[in-house]
Amino acid sequence: MFLSRRVPELPTPEQALRGRETPAFDVPARHTVLGNALLGPYPEGLEVADFGLGCFWGAERKFWETPGVWTTLVGYQGGFTSNPTYEEVCSGRTGHTEAVRVVFDPSVVTYEKLLKVFWESHDPTQGFRQGNDVGTQYRSAVYTHSEDQAKTAEASRGAYQGVLTGSGHGTITTEILPSESRTFYAAEAYHQQYLDKNPGGYCGIGGTGVSCPIGVAPAE
Repeated sequence: MFLSRRVPELPTPEQALRGRETPAFDVPARHTVLGNALLGPYPEGLEVADFGLGCFWGAERKFWETPGVWTTLVGYQGGFTSNPTYEEVCSGRTGHTEAVRVVFDPSVVTYEKLLKVFWESHDPTQGFRQGNDVGTQYRSAVYTHSEDQAKTAEASRGAYQGVLTGSGHGTITTEILPSESRTFYAAEAYHQQYLDKNPGGYCGIGGTGVSCPIGVAPAE
C-alpha cells in the first residue's frame, strides 16, 4: 500500500489564519553577536534587505558574518497572517516563509554582494522546500525595499539561472516582490541569532555549489 504525501500549497488570503493585531511575544532589543538594535530605529544611511532561503537559523548566520552588515533578525514574511507565531507558520496556513532581515551599510557592502550570499547559500530551484525541510515556509524569496533593489534582484536571478542551467540544475522558483506588499513580522526571541546561542544547533543551509556571477566587485 502506498501512502501519498500531501504536496505543500500556499493558502489564499481567505484560507489563511487571521492572526492578531499585536505580536504575541516580545523581541530582544539587541543582536547577541553584533550588539546593535534588532528592531530599530537604525542609523541614517543604512539600508534594509529581506531574504527567504530555507530555515532561518543558518541563513541568519550567513548574513551576520558578512562584513558591512549592521544587524540581522529573523521573522516571517510573504504571507497573509498578521503577527504570526512559529507554530502557525509551520502549519502552512499563514502563507509566510521564514525570512531574514538584513540591515547593512551600502558604503561597505553592496546589495549585489548580499544577493550573492543569498543565491549561493541555498538551492533556489526546490520550490516549497530546502533539502529535507519541506513546506511553504521554506520557499526562496527576495522582498525588495526600492526600485533599484527590485531591478538588481531580477537581474541577479537571470544571471544565476544562466549558470545553474549550464550546470544541469532546474528553474529558479524564487519569488521577488516588494516588501511593502509583504509585511515582515519578527520571530520569537529564541529564534533570534539561534546558532550563536546554540553553536551545535541545526543549520540546514546548503547551496548548489554553483558560483553566482554577481556582486564580485568591492563597494566604492
